[in-house]
Amino acid sequence: MPDRDHCLALDAADPLRAFRDEFVLPEGVVYLVGNSLGALPRRTAERVRRTVEDEWGKELVGGWNASGWYAQPLTVGDRIAPLIGVGPGQVVAGNTTSIAIFQALAAALKLRPDRRVIVSDADNFPTDHYIVQGLAGLLGEYEVRDLAERRFDDAAVVLLSEVDYRTGARQDVAAVTAEAHAAGALIIWDLCHSAGVMEVDVSAADFAVGCTYKYLNAGPGAPAYLYVNPRHHATAENVLSGWFGHAEPFAFETDFRPAEGIRRFAVSTPHVVSFAALDAALDIWERVPMAQVRAKSKALTSLFVELVGDALELVSPADPEARGSQVSYRHPDGYPVMRALIDHGVHGDFRAPDILRFGFAPLYTSYTDVHDAAATVLEVLGKELWRDEKYARRLAVT
Repeated sequence: MPDRDHCLALDAADPLRAFRDEFVLPEGVVYLVGNSLGALPRRTAERVRRTVEDEWGKELVGGWNASGWYAQPLTVGDRIAPLIGVGPGQVVAGNTTSIAIFQALAAALKLRPDRRVIVSDADNFPTDHYIVQGLAGLLGEYEVRDLAERRFDDAAVVLLSEVDYRTGARQDVAAVTAEAHAAGALIIWDLCHSAGVMEVDVSAADFAVGCTYKYLNAGPGAPAYLYVNPRHHATAENVLSGWFGHAEPFAFETDFRPAEGIRRFAVSTPHVVSFAALDAALDIWERVPMAQVRAKSKALTSLFVELVGDALELVSPADPEARGSQVSYRHPDGYPVMRALIDHGVHGDFRAPDILRFGFAPLYTSYTDVHDAAATVLEVLGKELWRDEKYARRLAVT
């Protein structure tokens, strides 16, 4: 069993160790919630200050031209593109993941008008499945089929997450994309729990969506992104035909005329201050070797699984190749257990009905963090510290 000295040695040899200093990490906290909200990059505060004080404060409305605010959905989209394996002019940033899913799903359905089946994983992150249900209900005459049936033959579109938000189980993007296409279906990938911790490649997919506030560290409520394969740029329709997707927004024409390329999938005015935080985070990602990130991700999660042992029931795949960068366990009293862990300095999160999640962000999570977190898990469970009544009270966000 690796001891703390061994973990210190691993940290000393870690090729990514210098990135840890680029994040704000509170003293006495082991933060294992990068799969829910990434830690704050040190550079973000100054970038946001500059946007607020120097750009907005001094340029006022002129900032739309002078500081490039107007172009942000495309310029920032181009910075995200390499993280998901696609090229420039293929990603638009802005809005939220839920809106991006709605856009992608509606566009895909219009591209397959002769089919009336949407395949979705019933265990997918709720917003994905809710958007599917809502759009199917709005349009009528659509069947929502669970992935468990594994039947794509008459499907219009398949919507899946690369990494399962509860268990961390990983889908084979290339194989499933090929399977969907062979059946004549289009496919949309949700990358919320994979981008930033592994080498992602959705270039063969039709659409992809993702958030930037998890492993990409862009801050709470940061802009989402939408990838549209270039083969669909001329024919896919953005049903949310907001003015930023117009060919000439400032012509103020009466009727919508879609812009060419990915710009047609922009919707509305970008949230400039949030874009500043995202842009600052992307400065870091442009210097990160993603192969090293994935290697460390597998090493961190494997170390945690080894150290925790059978103290908890593992629900993530045991094979590190088959999981993302999180480890999940089942416990009948998972909520108070997680509350107790947080109170003792190990921050994970809880997902109903009984899942304890621990997310490992390789840029700032150390091997020593993993050792200390596992030791705390064993202590909280061994001493049954979670039985304190105060931990049973549910907070609004779990």
